[in-house]
Amino acid sequence: MAALASTSKPEFPWWLAAALVLALAAAVAIASSDLYAQVFATVTKGIGITIFVTAVAFALASALGLGIALMALSGSQWLRQIARFYVEIIRGVPILVLLFWIAFAGAPAFVAAWNALTAPLQSAGLMGELLVRDVSLLWRAVMALTIGYSAFISEVFRAGIQSVEKGQIEAAKALGLSRVQRFRLIVFPQAIRTILPPLGNDFVAMVKDSSLVSVLGVADITQMGKVYAAGSFRFFETYSIVAYIYLILTVGLSLALRALEQRLRRQHQE
Repeated sequence: MAALASTSKPEFPWWLAAALVLALAAAVAIASSDLYAQVFATVTKGIGITIFVTAVAFALASALGLGIALMALSGSQWLRQIARFYVEIIRGVPILVLLFWIAFAGAPAFVAAWNALTAPLQSAGLMGELLVRDVSLLWRAVMALTIGYSAFISEVFRAGIQSVEKGQIEAAKALGLSRVQRFRLIVFPQAIRTILPPLGNDFVAMVKDSSLVSVLGVADITQMGKVYAAGSFRFFETYSIVAYIYLILTVGLSLALRALEQRLRRQHQE
C-alpha cells in the first residue's frame, strides 16, 4: 500500500524547470547582446501574423470539422460517404502540398468560377459589383490550413460525440427533445470533455504548422527570420531566436491547455 501511495504522488516537473532555465538564459542573452536583440526585434514583427493565421484557421477548421463530423454520424448514407471521402482524401495530402495546391491552383480556379457564375447577373443589372479580383496570399494560407486541419478535427469531434452513452440520447428522445436540443443539452456538454485534449493538441500543432505559410511569402515569424538571415547571413542566431519564440508559444499553450483539462476533470469529479 505504501508503494502504491508513493507512486500516486505527482512527479516534480523537472523538464519544465530545465525549460525555464534555458528560457531565462536565452532572455539574458537577448537582453545583453545587440545582435540577438536586433534579431529578436525583427522576428517578433511576425508574431501578429502567426497568431492571426492560427486563430482564424483553427476557428474555421473547427466549424467545418464539426459539420463534417455531423455528416459522418447522420442517418443518410450519402452524407456519411461524402464525409468519409473528404476526411480520407484531405488527410492523405501533406499540409505543405495542400498549401501549394490551394495557393496556386485552388484559389485562382475559385476566382475564375465565381466571376463566371456572377457575370450574367451583373450584366443583367440584378446584382452589384461581385467580381473577385484576387485572393491574397494570407487568405490562401488560411484556407489551406482550414481545409487541411478540418479533416483531423472532424475525427476528434466524431469520436467525442460517439463516446456519449446511447442510453442518455434515448432518454432525451423519450422526453421529447428535438435533435438540436439533444445535441446542445445532452451530447455536446459531455463530449467536450473527451474532445478538448486532442483538440488542444491540434491547436498547438497548427501553431507550428503555421510556419509553412512562409513559403508563400506571408510575413509570419518564420518568414521574418528567413528574410533577416538571408540579408545578414546570421543563420545560427536568427533561427535560434525563431525556435525560441515558437517554443515559448507552444509550451505555454500546452501548459495552459493541460491546466484547463485538469480543471474540467476536477469539476466533473465533484
